Amino acid sequence: MSPTTRPISTRVRILGAILGVVLLGMMIAGGITFAAQRERVLANAQKQLDGFASSVASSSDDPVDLVAGTIPGRTDGTLALDGDQVLAATPSPPGLAIADDPVLLASLTARLADQQLSGRADSSHGPVLYVAVADRGATAVQVISIDQRMELVALSTTTYALSAVGVLLLVGVAGWFVTGRLFSPLKRLRDTTDAITIDDLGTRLRAHGYDEISDLTTSVNGMLDRLAMSVDAQRHLLDDVRHELKTPITIVRGHLEMMDPSDPQDASDTRDLGIAELDRLARLVDDIDALADAETATLSASLIDVGGLTDRVAELVGAIPHHTWSIEARASGRVHGDADRLVQAWLQLADNAAKYTPAGSAIEIGSSANDTTARLWVRDHGPGIPPAARHRVFRRFDRISPGRGIEGSGLGLAIVDAIVRAHDGHCSVGDTPGGGATMTLHLPLVRGRSAAELPTPVRAGDVVLQREATG
Repeated sequence: MSPTTRPISTRVRILGAILGVVLLGMMIAGGITFAAQRERVLANAQKQLDGFASSVASSSDDPVDLVAGTIPGRTDGTLALDGDQVLAATPSPPGLAIADDPVLLASLTARLADQQLSGRADSSHGPVLYVAVADRGATAVQVISIDQRMELVALSTTTYALSAVGVLLLVGVAGWFVTGRLFSPLKRLRDTTDAITIDDLGTRLRAHGYDEISDLTTSVNGMLDRLAMSVDAQRHLLDDVRHELKTPITIVRGHLEMMDPSDPQDASDTRDLGIAELDRLARLVDDIDALADAETATLSASLIDVGGLTDRVAELVGAIPHHTWSIEARASGRVHGDADRLVQAWLQLADNAAKYTPAGSAIEIGSSANDTTARLWVRDHGPGIPPAARHRVFRRFDRISPGRGIEGSGLGLAIVDAIVRAHDGHCSVGDTPGGGATMTLHLPLVRGRSAAELPTPVRAGDVVLQREATG
């Protein structure tokens, strides 16, 4: 949804939710406080009325004399009635004329006639509480105005409401700036993603603090790093493929331009050369596809016994001719991964060793394990690999000695490296005692598992066919 069609921003919604919760909390707190104070005021008024009734009942004075001698309060008054006639009354406080209030007198007369000696009555100034005591032909009545008794409670409630409005305004202003600061990394994230193009993937966000937003910033930077590495790898692959394709295309084009169509032998030789170069292009495409599949495909997950894997690979490499193959060591641990892929990687190392070592020489394979790592190696006794060039052997299209007459796409060891890295491992190159190279696959070892699965069987003839197709 675009900003022009978004009705309310996330910042406003969050701030509105905060203010709503604060307002609800203040309303609940204010309501509970108001109810508690109101009940306390009414209880005190009723206590005063009960005290007046007790004093009248225990007094020996005439009710008229007793009323005349009563000192009125700010919110109450006292009457002496005979039916609907006022015999005596205390001076009325300002705003509470009880003796001259026809509504009050009518309400009291009706209630007293019904023998309701206490309760609530109506007046011109709102509801009142009253208590009446009949004695010696007269009735003493004390009246308390509820509204006037509640004035202080109403005032405190109004003050609380105004204070609550002020607090809400302060929370709103502070929350607006706080949420703006919290959302600033997201704004920078949006600006950064808008600025990123395929030609410029180097822009990164700066993390501030150690909160969840900072974690998000770190995760986004990691994602951008991986994206940049992936794009960079694809660029290198495209550059390498373009370079590798130029050579056979140039060769075929040059021979076609120089070919004499009238010479059957020349035409036949040119045709054979073109087919050979096209076959090399086909092998190159197959290897590129295998490399991409190794880097991106999802591996099947199973427990693999290293000793069984060693025996299986030893059986398969025996089909590679012109070399003597043997198992130097066999480990007993287990690794977790794709058995077919690991067989493919190990056989590729063996095939690579067979290509670069003299015919008839011995090549050993083996495996070992410590507490954390399983090592699968191929050890040859050929010319070896110079230490300065070992970091290049697993690169794409990077061949240490291209002039040796060994055919291939230059992707075999890159495929091995991709398979091992997909298993959270790595490859290494070392010296063989007495001369030669030892290439090793390092894989994380699994402990505490009871089940194991062997690699899917591969026909020995497939190894020979694969070697003939790629070499």
